[in-house]
Amino acid sequence: MKVSYKWLKEYIDLDIPAKDLAEKIERSSVEVDSVDKPSEGLKKIVVGQILSLEDHPDSDHLHVCQIDVGEDEPIQIVCGAPNVEKGKKVIVALSGARIADNIKIKKSKMRGIQSNGMLCALDEIGFPKDVVPKEWADGIYFLPDDAKNGDDVYSYIGMDDELIDLDVTPNRGDMLSIYGTLHDLSAIYNKHVNYDDVTVKETSGKKTSDQVNSDVDENIAPIYKNRIVNNVNIKSSPLWLQIRLWNAGIKPINNIIDITNYVMLKFGQPMHAYDLDKLNGNKVTVRNAKKGEKITTLGEDNLNLDEKDIIIADDRPIALAGVIGGLDTSITKETKNVLFECAVFDPIKVRKMARKHVIHTEASQRFERGVNHSGLDEAMENACQMSNELANGDVCDDILDGTEYKISPVVVEITLTKINHILGTHLSYEQVQDIFERLGFIVHRNDDSFSVTVPVRRGDIHIDADLIEEVARIYGYDNLPSTLPTTTMTTGKLQPKQQLMRDSRHILEGLGLTHAISYALTTSEKANMFMMQNSFETNLSYPMTNDHETLRMNLLTGLLDDIAYNKARNVSDVALYEQGRVFYKDTKDQVKPSEIEHIAGAISGSLISSNWDENNKEVDFYQIKGIVNKYLETIGFNGQIDYVSNAEYPEMHPGRTADIMIHGHYVGFVGEVHPNIAKQFKINDTYVFDLNLDSLNDLPKSDQSYESISKYPSISRDIALLVDDNITNSDIVKVIEKRGGAFLKEVNIFDVYNGEHVPEGKKSMAYNLVFQNKRDTLVDDDVNKVMDKIQRNLEKEFDVEVR
Repeated sequence: MKVSYKWLKEYIDLDIPAKDLAEKIERSSVEVDSVDKPSEGLKKIVVGQILSLEDHPDSDHLHVCQIDVGEDEPIQIVCGAPNVEKGKKVIVALSGARIADNIKIKKSKMRGIQSNGMLCALDEIGFPKDVVPKEWADGIYFLPDDAKNGDDVYSYIGMDDELIDLDVTPNRGDMLSIYGTLHDLSAIYNKHVNYDDVTVKETSGKKTSDQVNSDVDENIAPIYKNRIVNNVNIKSSPLWLQIRLWNAGIKPINNIIDITNYVMLKFGQPMHAYDLDKLNGNKVTVRNAKKGEKITTLGEDNLNLDEKDIIIADDRPIALAGVIGGLDTSITKETKNVLFECAVFDPIKVRKMARKHVIHTEASQRFERGVNHSGLDEAMENACQMSNELANGDVCDDILDGTEYKISPVVVEITLTKINHILGTHLSYEQVQDIFERLGFIVHRNDDSFSVTVPVRRGDIHIDADLIEEVARIYGYDNLPSTLPTTTMTTGKLQPKQQLMRDSRHILEGLGLTHAISYALTTSEKANMFMMQNSFETNLSYPMTNDHETLRMNLLTGLLDDIAYNKARNVSDVALYEQGRVFYKDTKDQVKPSEIEHIAGAISGSLISSNWDENNKEVDFYQIKGIVNKYLETIGFNGQIDYVSNAEYPEMHPGRTADIMIHGHYVGFVGEVHPNIAKQFKINDTYVFDLNLDSLNDLPKSDQSYESISKYPSISRDIALLVDDNITNSDIVKVIEKRGGAFLKEVNIFDVYNGEHVPEGKKSMAYNLVFQNKRDTLVDDDVNKVMDKIQRNLEKEFDVEVR
């Protein structure tokens, strides 16, 4: 909200520069975006009077004007504005002037006629086009008749004011008004505010209740008031009112509409005015819209409504409650009788409707943040009295209360000891009580405690912590003592889970994968792919786009999207990993999902580029399994990992996918993406893995320690076995490792054969075993004994035949 410094000074004695005031507001109340003076950067723009004008001899729209700018002789200016008129006071940019966008005005000839300046429209000297009144939108602006020729124009049109742009947070809706800002400044500077004392002159002799009735849903509008002003004269507002509005970024329309906007700026209470004679019938209803109803708004938007919209209606919608009025009952030059509306609407319903229809107005901004429930009568009285003064209207004797909700002030208990403990201060009872009273709170002291009654206008204060914040900001954050926290000093280090995450990234990057980061929001379809456990979706109430509406329950779809992005740009060799959270819900009604850390990878194409002595090789199951295995071994699971084939994942290739088990605990899976899914993502053959990082963190791991390289030679032995087809490599390796003794260091399979000279249902598997003694030279007899032991146990376990 743009706050006029001059307007503030009409109520409170401020003797500091506007920039200093803005800094104080920012340090004590809300953020300040900027402090602007509209006349800054402008030069040599003065009041002029058109003494005469003639048609340009070589143009059908230009006029040659003689302008009195307070100098000895008039100056000649050629002007093409359609509304130029003899005798009018106008805005003149002299030769050498600087106007909007730092444009310099120079003497020139226009079709052969000398022009020594420029007659200006409002937007040409810096006014935004959307605040220029309609009557001046296509021509030059006429200044008041009492403007003195040759004076700078800035004071006549409010450009000499300084505008403080407040960035009001959602909890401080009270600051979206001049009065709300004054309440805070009064407390900050401990100065009295001279608020207006308005008395309504009821001149109509009629009653509002005799001319209109209301039927209000109190769930939509807990407070709803109407009052009628008869026999109004619709015209342009006086210049002082227009200046108030356009300096706040609001376009002046006519006196009645401008009054409602002025009251909104002054009190923070949005109002609306209806043309009473355009109502169908004499009843106003506040209700939910019916499906299929339509409305044309004041902005000329044609909207289709549904049951979630809240409206004001007669026998049709005439306004979106708290957002914008309808065109059918708008105030025009022909309006004679005005129905004013002043209400409190449900902030959540207003916000949802404004977002749905993408109509965000000054009114909706205030209703969404909450308006002062106790200020409606004052706002209504001001609007009606201004209608009497500025539109010659006759104010009816009564206010029609559709609903009336009496809100009780909040009472908060707090102790001086707690205030000083939290703030680290030594404030006295008198200091704290003075701060509360400056804020307009009612204070009762009882020994060490305060009972504080908070005015209704401060809807952001509910608990003792809120009061402590009020004391801190009014006392001054700069005045709070600076102290170091009292604590035991420890050496900072990563937690085990944090260390695991960091190690995981280093390991996978060392194995050739690149770190990727994808969105946590995705589509419902992608969220339900590659599931490692059953879960309900977590959907956003108001997603920005359809492809970012559901929290992910896997990391792989994001990686597949990344691979597809690269493939579309002719990058076919892609190896990525991502570490991040997935979101699970055990029940549909669970509000907050569980956040589980996962780490996943995806490889498409080849990890190794072709060169002169080696061709690239497409990634396969064993390569990505080797990457996963090396990662798990490195973080401490060496010798504890099992891979169990699983054909149950609908998104994975049924013959090339395995569950990853550690000590019998399921921690993830690895394998090839199903060809149909790869086609869906428009990618080539891709292999992936997904691991539950939280489970890996919780499982016991072997501590890694340094081992020196043995200086004694090793002994290598080969063994070839004829086994049944159903026996796996893992089964055999487990027996070999179990019976291989302390000197067995490596077991590597180097051949698998199933063909000629091998019986049906059998296969030949050949292993290389490496033995080594770190402390002595290993002899053949020791190795032979171990090999015999291994052979006996393999024959016993699997009925193998040693070849």
